[in-house]
Amino acid sequence: MGRISRIWRVGLAVLPLTAVTVLGVTPPAFARPAPSIVVSDGVTQPVFGYADAIRERLFVESTFDSDSDGLRDIIAFDVMRPKATADGLKVPVIMDASPYYSTLCRGNESECKVDLDGDGLLDKWPLFYDNYFVPRGYAVILLDMVGTNNSTGCPTTNAAPDNLSAKQAIDWLNGRATARNAAGQVVRADWHNGRTGMIGKSYDGSLAMATAVTGVKGLTTIVPISGPTEYYDYVRSNGVITRGNSYVASLANTVTNPDRREYCKPVRDAMAAADGDEHGDYTPFWTERSYVRKVNKIKSSVLLYHGLNDDNVRADHFSKFWYELAAHNVPRKLWLSQEGHVDPFDSRRTVWVDTLHRWFDYWLHQVPNGIMTEPRVDLERSADVWETHADWPIPGMRETEIFLQPGTGGAGGLKLVPQQKQVTQTFADDPAQRQDAMVNNPDTVQPSRLAYLSEPLRAPLHISGTPVVKLRAGADKTDTNFGAILVDYGTAERVAHRTSGEGIITLETQDCWGETSPTDDGCYKQTQKRVATADLELVTKGILDAQNRQSIRTATPLVPDKLYNFEFPLLPEDYVFQPGHRIGVVIVGSYPQYSSQADPNRASIDVALKTSHIVLPVIGGTPAAHAAGL
Repeated sequence: MGRISRIWRVGLAVLPLTAVTVLGVTPPAFARPAPSIVVSDGVTQPVFGYADAIRERLFVESTFDSDSDGLRDIIAFDVMRPKATADGLKVPVIMDASPYYSTLCRGNESECKVDLDGDGLLDKWPLFYDNYFVPRGYAVILLDMVGTNNSTGCPTTNAAPDNLSAKQAIDWLNGRATARNAAGQVVRADWHNGRTGMIGKSYDGSLAMATAVTGVKGLTTIVPISGPTEYYDYVRSNGVITRGNSYVASLANTVTNPDRREYCKPVRDAMAAADGDEHGDYTPFWTERSYVRKVNKIKSSVLLYHGLNDDNVRADHFSKFWYELAAHNVPRKLWLSQEGHVDPFDSRRTVWVDTLHRWFDYWLHQVPNGIMTEPRVDLERSADVWETHADWPIPGMRETEIFLQPGTGGAGGLKLVPQQKQVTQTFADDPAQRQDAMVNNPDTVQPSRLAYLSEPLRAPLHISGTPVVKLRAGADKTDTNFGAILVDYGTAERVAHRTSGEGIITLETQDCWGETSPTDDGCYKQTQKRVATADLELVTKGILDAQNRQSIRTATPLVPDKLYNFEFPLLPEDYVFQPGHRIGVVIVGSYPQYSSQADPNRASIDVALKTSHIVLPVIGGTPAAHAAGL
């Protein structure tokens, strides 16, 4: 016990005797019957105290050594559970594993873990999960990812030590690992009912998925909110670097406690040397940072949430994961909103809390509330206007080819049939061209883009899924980038997801969710949707490094002036083009507002229109597109 005993004595607060003696207490034979969960109106009721709940900080020795110091890392986590668990109540766990509890902190109001009196126990718990769910018969665990807050080691930005951090606590909950308190005493989870759910936004959401794809026994459900699922796609896209300058190492530095950043520098340097910033291709570095590839190992259900207009964790993260969940018949539900990187608690608060409550009741308390017989998908069509659907993409979607047509001095056209004669159009890549210049004034000829417009639509056109661009093109250099943008040209009021707040306004009024203690009130600022009227909407976009046309793993130089077939996806969408609006497709070379790497070649690019087209996922397919006037 040498390694662990040193950790308990150095730098960690010791639990007071009263907190230590409650651990592992066995009720005497004459004790009253064990308390039980109360279900009414189909949901668990708040019958347990919050202020008197048992609070613990525990430490489990991991199976890895992220900082290569010859000692296994220690993972710290804070536990809150109903006082009745000391009298025999068995409860499930809701866990939020995070790297942010002492740095960026959590939620719209950036709440950190806070120990006000220095006793080693949290007085202020971030987010509302503890206030709301502990009184309803749940335990809540907030876990410090490896190398952050009270855990030892160093962050590795979604490599194995990050990915396995929460698994250590789940193994403890199910009797497969040993945890101790700050005094070094062994603590057992004899109050646990064997079922654990994980939840979290962004990095926290990725850790929930990372834990699920280990197949760990005892993880029953996960609720990932706007989390990266394929870390290559977070910093790359089809061979193009979208976040460079060793972003992976930079993020690891951000989440590390300031006093440990210098100590963890060798770990970050090793990541920076292996991340492939010099070429952007897919390497083994990214394999352990992929959850999409490992969905077949998932044994838990999944409630997935994502903003369709999230420009931080872009929408292809949810879609690729969702497609694999469907392929492996994983029990699942999906929420899609019109906002950017926004938590559903700040987007659709009341309905989200109700849904989350029933979801956890069903999967963790086994309350037969029918949530899995309800429509699988909730989708926000416009500000605060929600629809439900049986699945996503919405049933009835058909991939529909829309061909690029030459114009007569201005923009080209979009038709369901291809151009009969081969026509080649040329533009010059401009690495400095801004997104606004790409999409504005589509009828004006510009030297660094090609624009194609439909006629004003006669009927709505609904797309649901992942559009794909297919170009027959060439360049006068051995490399270039391609970008494509799908635009709705038409005036409408829309969620203002590209402005401050990413679609929401934070108000000064508050509402409260759950019970309170003298140090934690469970109250949060309310929000409302930010909307704006605009003449166009950038619907979706995509990019490709031409040298990665055959594989994101291998770059193959172009033969100058030779035509090739290029195919690349745009970000997934669910969008309705309204009657009177025009659909636009814009083709560019470099796309600096999508990527951090503009192509330096400044190639002249030829596009052969006879076979160049975009495949749209149209509800109703070709007949619907024809009815709309394409």
